[in-house]
Amino acid sequence: MNLSAHILKIAKAAKKASYQMALVSTLDKNRVLMQMAHALEAQQSFLIKENAKDLAAASKANLSKALIDRLTLNPKRIAAMADGLRETAKLKDPVGQLLETIKRPNGLLIKKIRVPLGVVGIIFESRPNVTADCAALCLKSGNASILKGGSEAIHSNKAIFKILKSQLKKSKIPPEALQLIESTDRQAVRELLQLDQYLDVIVPRGGEGLIRFVTDNSRIPVIKHYHGVCHVYVSNKADLNMAHKITMNAKTQKPGVCNAMETLLVDRAVAKKFLPSIVADLQKAGCEIRGDQATRAVVKDGVNKATEEDWRTEYLDLILSVRVVDNAHQAIEHINTYGSHHSDTIVTKDKKQAQLFLDAVDSACVYVNASTRFTDGFEFGFGAEVGISTDKLHVRGPMALEGLTSYKYEIYGNGQVRG
Repeated sequence: MNLSAHILKIAKAAKKASYQMALVSTLDKNRVLMQMAHALEAQQSFLIKENAKDLAAASKANLSKALIDRLTLNPKRIAAMADGLRETAKLKDPVGQLLETIKRPNGLLIKKIRVPLGVVGIIFESRPNVTADCAALCLKSGNASILKGGSEAIHSNKAIFKILKSQLKKSKIPPEALQLIESTDRQAVRELLQLDQYLDVIVPRGGEGLIRFVTDNSRIPVIKHYHGVCHVYVSNKADLNMAHKITMNAKTQKPGVCNAMETLLVDRAVAKKFLPSIVADLQKAGCEIRGDQATRAVVKDGVNKATEEDWRTEYLDLILSVRVVDNAHQAIEHINTYGSHHSDTIVTKDKKQAQLFLDAVDSACVYVNASTRFTDGFEFGFGAEVGISTDKLHVRGPMALEGLTSYKYEIYGNGQVRG
């Protein structure tokens, strides 16, 4: 069977399974999720062995440390994957939720009911845990899923999929509701993106290149974020100890992810007091600093000159752009001009200033006195996430169970006809 026919067969099977998924009980969905979690932990050694093949290839290909970190599976991360499935099982099932009831003068009773999207295609890179997270969320929300991971994680993804599928085959859920495209040929993605009669939505997770490729070639609606240029603004009314802690966490805790800070904005009123110590600690953590003229005037050594392009760049590495701003309004203008509408935070003790920031910053997640690193389905209590959307239709921010549903109207009558 050629590649095109193979992808078509997968899509047709997923579509057929999606209609059956709408009838699966919450109990059956939760039961298989718990079994999947147990199976992942029970086969930890198998997962680590298969992941080692991907890590060896990544090292040979000279991938960055940040990318290799995202690719790595270890006992802690496998346990976290399993916990994610268990958390998803504990969440309220959105399918069948009554959103609204309307009683019309003619006696018609109209109910707005939450329903699955249908077939969700997820195209992702690097992190193999996405296989488990997305499979679990699609399953719990009553959707069939078609997963396509990157070639750099092919052995890890196949291993995780094999374990999950083995549990699905023992359940009352159609096994075809979970599909993995194993081909590493990019043509497989092109083929999938044309099948709008079988897939209802595509979610790309990865670098900007992947997301633009998917958006440019898809006949299927795409939910996306191109990149995560996230900001921390240390205001003139900030608790500087708190600001220091948030800044370090937002940049250095895990720099290779989309919710890590890429630009630090510091109010001119506190720049001389705040910048020397934070820059020193960031540099100790291995971070390269690229600053504007005002930053370089305060910290005279070890700060490279920032360019216009730096303000728009998602480094996904230990590199940070730093700019001194005159006030909150200038910080907001910078974020709305150069940011990616992902996650941005203000550190301030002033409630009015905080509210201004919340109201004026046009991002999916806007924080006060907290790290941007919390933009995550698990941290939001969603169990996990399919992705983080910076779109405004139909979901924004961490896309989890509710984001994987739509709605329909159920209308009850007793013989009404329209005159």
